Amino acid sequence: MIDLYIWPTPNAFKVTILLEETGLPYATHAVDIGAGDQFKPDFLKISPNNKMPAMVDHDGPDGRQVSLFESGAILMYLAEKTGKFWPQEMPARYDTVQWLMWQMGGFGPMLGQAHHFRQYAPEQVPYAIDRYTNEAGRLYGVLDKRLGEAAYVAGADYTIADMAIFPWARSIENQGHKLDDFPNVKRWYEAIDARPAVQRGVQVMADRRKPMTDEDKAVLFGKEQYAKR
Repeated sequence: MIDLYIWPTPNAFKVTILLEETGLPYATHAVDIGAGDQFKPDFLKISPNNKMPAMVDHDGPDGRQVSLFESGAILMYLAEKTGKFWPQEMPARYDTVQWLMWQMGGFGPMLGQAHHFRQYAPEQVPYAIDRYTNEAGRLYGVLDKRLGEAAYVAGADYTIADMAIFPWARSIENQGHKLDDFPNVKRWYEAIDARPAVQRGVQVMADRRKPMTDEDKAVLFGKEQYAKR
């Protein structure tokens, strides 16, 4: 059994999608990031960076328990454990890795900043809104170009790189853009969105989502700036 510590966000959905695609048994444990669960000592033992998702595999290599944080590392581990959605041969293996790293290092963080300044910041900062909205558009352009060359981001096959990127694209309008402006991304998005395992994956803990209060934002983004409101 795998214990998965999550809250219903794009980074968590990367992992739930892969678990649903592979059929591995797992149990979910809510980490309410608005309530500060990510700072609790027991969670920090698993995820020292106080971020979710985090995972404990009680049946790791040679029967040993494996504890992991960082969604990209978890995807690679589970793909290797099952032998699915990550090519074994090179260079196809590293075609997948490079696009996974692109998501981890750019697509996710920059879209997250666009979300923050467009949706959650305590005050409107036009420079930041423009900066991250424009960067989100640039990254969607990179993705659109790539998907004009191949069916999936790493090539002909659906991989963990697609699973990492897809959950962030679900909120494209909150990032200031539209799928219709990126036809290759739209074709890819609709193909992935139609997969039953993906549909199950993005519904995990969906009932726990709620509008963020100022108290939630203070926990996530800094108590002082929200206390001034």
